[in-house]
Order: sequence, then C-alpha cells, then structure tokens
Amino acid sequence: MAQFIKIYPDNPNEKEIDRIVKILKDGGLVIYPTDTVYGLGCDITNTKALEKIARIKGVKLDKANFSFICSDLSNISHYTRQIDTASFKILKKALPGPYTFILPGNNDLPKEFKKKKTVGIRVPDNNICRAIVQKLGNPIVSTSIYDEDEILEYTTDPELIFEKWQKLVDAVVDGGYGDNQASTVIDLTQGELEVLRQGKGETEFL
Repeated sequence: MAQFIKIYPDNPNEKEIDRIVKILKDGGLVIYPTDTVYGLGCDITNTKALEKIARIKGVKLDKANFSFICSDLSNISHYTRQIDTASFKILKKALPGPYTFILPGNNDLPKEFKKKKTVGIRVPDNNICRAIVQKLGNPIVSTSIYDEDEILEYTTDPELIFEKWQKLVDAVVDGGYGDNQASTVIDLTQGELEVLRQGKGETEFL
C-alpha cells in the first residue's frame, strides 16, 4: 500500500522531501503536485520504474511522450541540444510556469529514450516538486494522471487520488488541491514558438 505524505507547498518539510527522494531512488512511483495537474513520476535513471509507468499508461516505453520535470533551467541542457538565444529567452520568461516545452533531444538522453528526437521539458511553479527534483539530483520522468470522469479530466483531490492509486504507486504526496487544467505545450524545435496544446499557461507574453 502506498504512503500518503502531506507537504505544505509554501515551505516543504525537508524530512518529507527526503522520504520521497528515497522512494524514487529505490525505484518507486510517486504521485505529486505540480502547478497544473497532479503527476505520476519516477527517477529518470531507473529503468524498472520507467517500465512500470509505461505499463500503467498502456504505452511502449520508447514511444511514450513523458515529460522531464526539472528544478531549473540548468537541468535542461543535460538532455537538450544547444538552444538558440530566442528560444532561451522564451524559456527564461515562461519558467517556472505551467508550460511543457518540446525541445530537440541530445545524445545524453537515457537509453530508454535514445530513439526520441525531442523531449518535453517542464519546470513547474510548485515548490514541492522542484524541491524533490533538486534533492534527487536529476529530473523526474512524469505523466499527468487522468480521471475517467469526462467532466473532470484530471483528478484534483489528493485523498481521492490516494484511494484510486494506492495499489499502483508507492507514495501519494498531498500538496493540497490540484488544478484540473493541463500545461500549455509549446514546440520550440523549429526555432520559433508553436503552440501544440493550449492549457493553463498564457502565450501572448512569450
């Protein structure tokens, strides 16, 4: 059965962050809050955990469109090719924030993602998930958790999330109610901004 871990986003408790990081390092799956919807994630370096998430989502790992959750912009260069100045300015303006940026991947991508030419990068405006990634020392591979209810596309109540997911994951982090609007997805691979999905983030100012 999963652990249910309460963390306050204004000032995340370091002991609880350590608990989550240990679960991730041991190959566990964690559901955690972002600045949009709750995400299901694991350590990017753990093949077995990555395979588990792919199984839960019903996709093949090498074809999965998972996001990489980073703690800041310095993380991004580990997995992406050289970003041009215009694109970097957009990233700097938008992040942290409710955006997923599609960027060209580089040769340092984990072996499970070597076939992918692009990666989806997120730096959420949420202290909890950024603290987890910072302590972990590398990105979390993440996917949103959908709700079967057609009206509520995403699950927002951590206690209901726990009820539904407790047998599938190792921990659910309660960081308060989540949003039910996904991130805005922006493609920067062609050197100019293309909005692939309009979500929570505004794009006019970018």
